[in-house]
Amino acid sequence: MAIVALTACNAKHDNPVLADSALPFGAPEFAKYQSTDYEAAFMEGLAEQRAEIDAIVAQTEAPTFDNTIAALERSGKKLAKVSGVFYNLNETDADDVMRETEKKLSPILTEHSAYMTMNEALFARVKALYDTKASLGLTREQEMVLDKYYRMFVKGGALLDAEKKAQLMEIDKQLSLASIEFGENALAETNAFELVITDEKDLAGLPQSSINAAREAAQAAGKEGWLFTLHKPSWIPFLQYADNRELRKQMYLGYINRGDNNNENDNKAVIARILKLRQQKAQLFGYETFAQYQLEDKMAKTPEAAYNLLMTIWNAALPKAKAEAAELQKMMDAEGKGEKLEAWDWWYYTEKLREAKYALSESELRPYFSLDNVRKGAFMVSEKLFGMKFRPIEGLDVYHPEVETFEVLDADGSHLALFYTDYFPRATKRAGAWMNNIVDASNIDGENQRPMIVNVGNFTRPTGDTPSLLTIDETRTLFHELGHALHGFLTQTKYPSVSGTSVARDFVELPSQIMEHWAIEPEVMKMYALHYETGEPITDELIAKMQATSSFNSGFETVELVGAALLDMEYHMLTDYTGFEANAFEKSVADKIGLIPQIAFRYRGPYFNHVFSGGYAVGYYSYLWAEVLDADGFEAFKEKGIFDEATGRSFRKNILEMGGSEEPMTLYKRFRGAEPNPEALLRNRGLID
Repeated sequence: MAIVALTACNAKHDNPVLADSALPFGAPEFAKYQSTDYEAAFMEGLAEQRAEIDAIVAQTEAPTFDNTIAALERSGKKLAKVSGVFYNLNETDADDVMRETEKKLSPILTEHSAYMTMNEALFARVKALYDTKASLGLTREQEMVLDKYYRMFVKGGALLDAEKKAQLMEIDKQLSLASIEFGENALAETNAFELVITDEKDLAGLPQSSINAAREAAQAAGKEGWLFTLHKPSWIPFLQYADNRELRKQMYLGYINRGDNNNENDNKAVIARILKLRQQKAQLFGYETFAQYQLEDKMAKTPEAAYNLLMTIWNAALPKAKAEAAELQKMMDAEGKGEKLEAWDWWYYTEKLREAKYALSESELRPYFSLDNVRKGAFMVSEKLFGMKFRPIEGLDVYHPEVETFEVLDADGSHLALFYTDYFPRATKRAGAWMNNIVDASNIDGENQRPMIVNVGNFTRPTGDTPSLLTIDETRTLFHELGHALHGFLTQTKYPSVSGTSVARDFVELPSQIMEHWAIEPEVMKMYALHYETGEPITDELIAKMQATSSFNSGFETVELVGAALLDMEYHMLTDYTGFEANAFEKSVADKIGLIPQIAFRYRGPYFNHVFSGGYAVGYYSYLWAEVLDADGFEAFKEKGIFDEATGRSFRKNILEMGGSEEPMTLYKRFRGAEPNPEALLRNRGLID
């Protein structure tokens, strides 16, 4: 097994990325970092951790939790420091140098991981502790950390023979590079599509805010007219409001065909390569499918359990989606054009139907949901529920001028975290919204390291004198990502490997998804949804209309989401990928589950970043699995009052502070008093009464 030689820099702080920061709380000094600094910083960090691993192995003392597991937790500080900065920037503001650095480092990092997990002497120490853990007097958190390391070593190849270890390392190298390739292709496809309109008549139906944004986008790109792109704040309103059906079709097909244009950015062959490699990896460990390999240590445990939940929701949602399609077709028939409902018509006629049935349009709501007010609302909910505060902080470096910074304080004024927000789309940022840790929380040896966390979004930009005005979907997304951040801010675990969001994938969405409920509660909206011009709170009439439409279009929304989760599961439940072709397989799944042609999977395979470039392989179901928890959990707040202090503090203590230090269902039952009722999800989505 060939291992790349690593050499640390001679001087302790040669590299600005690794140097001690002079900023408050040791915040990153982004202004000092150059793209060319990261490779050397990684190499120094890798060399340091390898020396630390060697020192653990070289000990003559018998293995203890402290000299083996805690020692591993203490190791790799430099590597963690550069990784936290680099990978956040690589997703949000990367340049060509950083992208090449990622590719160059990918096989080196794979080898480094193998240096740990395939190290027989090190695994012997871990296994000795694991086999005798009942007699070690460990805390529950220490048991969870030990279990996590043991599983990491086993899944890293510790129990494989030499030949299979070599095969595993090669598979992991290829998977890492293929994942990078997939993400780069998806970003390039998103940036490549442009719909330029030069005839003002083709803007008919669009709200002025979308027209203004398109004009500014065109000017920034040096083009005449109006520019529409595949960034969500551009394409969603276009499909909702543009009267020109042919242009809606162009926009829709541009969106769903990303990565499927038979060009240099095509991802179909990459999908096939990734799936075959994952299957080979699973078989090395004796599993029939990659789905079995992935889910063994998740809450679901088996592919069948996850699939059965998805089909329960699917069977409730599909008839509703079909009824919605029939209602939209009826509206089209009334126009007398003889047109049949197509996928690029759904958003457009849904908005018309919403206005006809409820006298409500999204353009009426947007003025009440300026980004600043929405963020203040999310902060206010967090403060009321969990006894914490957010304070804008000056003097910190940021990696982009649009990034803002806050200090997160506990009720007693003590420091909890640094928080960065980065909310607007740009060509260097991947699509979607997410939370990243620049620094993980930990408290080993009394060194209480508090986290540094980023929330990233791709929300509607301000235009001219008009601030960023969010859609309801964007509003919920902002609350959602803050929920992830809360999981990081409030964690009080000792060990970094179980802090914050370091939990089972199908549990991690609970804190984020439960926060979405407060975003649209009438009592909460009255506090933060203020008209950006008048400062008046949202009217009771608009709130009543919003409540009346709470389950409007829920068939469509549920079908596209659950469909994507089923596609993810089906990809990874195959036992033979001979002759696999991505589009043919995707169609076969759609046919199998009865997906109607007017609705596409929320994410088609060629741009399904969650599955092929993120950490959600066989994991997209987790949004639905966690929704069972969040819908049931929010009912606890509804029963006692949405700002009930005792319930909020219980959620903080039993969920947010605990990270992955206990089994997820144990934590949930401690908060709720019982296991969740799956019907809460169906009620939440308006699929049952």
